[in-house]
Amino acid sequence: MSVEIISNKCTGCKACVLACPYNAIEIRDGIPYLLDNCVLCGACAEECPSDAIVVSDSHRSSKQSEAKESEAHDRQGNGVWIFVEQRNGKPQGVAYELLGEGAKLASDLGEELCAVLLGYDVEHVAEEMMKYGASKVYLVDDAALHDFQDEPYAHVIAELVMEYRPSVFLFGATTVGRSLAPRIAVKLRTGLTADCTGLAVDKENRLLLQTRPAFGGNIMATIVCPEKRPQMATVRPKVMKAAVRDEALTGRIVKLSREILPPRARLLETHHASGQQANIQEADIVVSGGRGLGKPENFALLEELAQLLGGAVGASRAAVDAGWIPYAHQVGQTGKTVRPKLYIACGISGAVQHLAGMSSSDVIVAINKDPNAPIFSMATYSIIGDALEIIPALIAELRKNP
Repeated sequence: MSVEIISNKCTGCKACVLACPYNAIEIRDGIPYLLDNCVLCGACAEECPSDAIVVSDSHRSSKQSEAKESEAHDRQGNGVWIFVEQRNGKPQGVAYELLGEGAKLASDLGEELCAVLLGYDVEHVAEEMMKYGASKVYLVDDAALHDFQDEPYAHVIAELVMEYRPSVFLFGATTVGRSLAPRIAVKLRTGLTADCTGLAVDKENRLLLQTRPAFGGNIMATIVCPEKRPQMATVRPKVMKAAVRDEALTGRIVKLSREILPPRARLLETHHASGQQANIQEADIVVSGGRGLGKPENFALLEELAQLLGGAVGASRAAVDAGWIPYAHQVGQTGKTVRPKLYIACGISGAVQHLAGMSSSDVIVAINKDPNAPIFSMATYSIIGDALEIIPALIAELRKNP
């Protein structure tokens, strides 16, 4: 052995586990054990406060050389991965957006685009992902994965990453993605950039350029992860252009079997959000209201207009903070990003944080009494006037001409 663990000195503090950059140490019965992927880098011995780990120099230099070669190989990359979020066998919209953006990154890096899919009885989803550009789908299909839970999903995915070593791994910045991605990043001891609104590649250095709003949305920061792999990011839904289905595309499904660890938390029951709240990001038409509506009762006008148009109701942060409408309706940097065909902003001034959540809409109609409102600079059509007078007129016209 080139590493010796002196058990009677070990205090079980786990400092070695935290120090290991290869996740090659686990604690058994209070004593650290080395796993097969240990490269004898010596990080554990350096951090051990009780001098309970001794590294033999006879094998260390060769192992360090191998570790450096392995790290260099990792930086070359083994694919751009995207996580396929699905519910009850139905892919969520963000999966198609990740495939669209992932294809560009894979092309720039000269690597293949791969999807990672976990669930139960979801092979049909894997087949669909290939039609949207995934050249390979890593599939773990198990009854224990039917319902999403952080711990088992993170454990399985981290194992896959350590085995196949992708260079980039993308998740949707959804409730699921925001919960899952950080757990995986911690297991892999790599970086994670949250809520990205832009991705690009530095081809010379093979780095993922991850852009996201910072300092309250006042600046856009570009973040890189130069050393650790994979380079991980969560991407805001409705920001990236979705991939287009192509029946001619083919790929390969890699069916894998993994031990599913039982989670510490137990799922008791599931409550589904109402259709209005659940569909705001999927709606083709969104009618949003802000502080300019004056009081919460006036959101009833927006609900009526949205119903006539077959759309959903959104809101600015000011309206949500005032308690006029639930947070599920909030559009903006700290709410949801929407990309409808038609976005109608009623009584919304257009703060940069709100614009970040709806600027990708195909057509934007802004209604505001202030002719200098920032929202007008982005609007396709601008209506200067009182929203409480204009909205009833629109409703009346729609009722006359359904």
